[in-house]
Amino acid sequence: MSDIEEVCVAPSVLAADFGNLTGAMDEVASSTPWIHLDVMDGHFVPNITIGPPVVASLRKHSDAYFDCHLMIENPGSYLEAFRDAGANSTTVHVEVGDTSECIAQMRELGLGVGVALNPDTPLSMATEFLGDIDLLLLMTVFPGFGGQHFIAEVVPKITEASNALVAHGHHYLIEVDGGIFPYEAALSAGAGARVFVAGTAVFRASHPADAVDEIRSAALEAIARATTRRSHVARNDDRP
Repeated sequence: MSDIEEVCVAPSVLAADFGNLTGAMDEVASSTPWIHLDVMDGHFVPNITIGPPVVASLRKHSDAYFDCHLMIENPGSYLEAFRDAGANSTTVHVEVGDTSECIAQMRELGLGVGVALNPDTPLSMATEFLGDIDLLLLMTVFPGFGGQHFIAEVVPKITEASNALVAHGHHYLIEVDGGIFPYEAALSAGAGARVFVAGTAVFRASHPADAVDEIRSAALEAIARATTRRSHVARNDDRP
């Protein structure tokens, strides 16, 4: 996957002006190397957005890392089309099924490999895949529409995923998506998230690039605080 800093904000163009998506991407290009593309089919989720032709059109105007979130049925039938359109990584939902087959296909196609869990799907549904993926997307809203409020009950699952990463020596990035503003980014970062999908917070802001920087800063500060706490606990545990 694309090299990232300690944290990365992935602006979701779902919240941008669909009449000027290239302009929206240009607005944040100086602040982040990633763009998040929400693909919805009207079946897995009750909304329809974009497909490979739109991704291909956007690729002509951007060198960004295209993080494609496939909220669709039968994603395996479309992975090659998204790769050919310019996707760098694709993420499929474990709720759809055939996850092992999709992971193998993504690897064969040279795509970054992601799996996603809805807010009410336990991490145990993805345990068998954690050693084979690059990105674990934990939805902090129910997928289908932008502008929803962050579901704080997902935070313990972020912590659980972070603990599993360390305990088993895995290498996936934990991504969160849904209702992410600076406060929510900080809450998620403290629990272990490192990639933050933000649509409304970025593209409905007066200065989208500044909004990206604010989210990143909030996440980095939370990580620093969490690191300090862990160091303090470790020092106390070492005392006789």
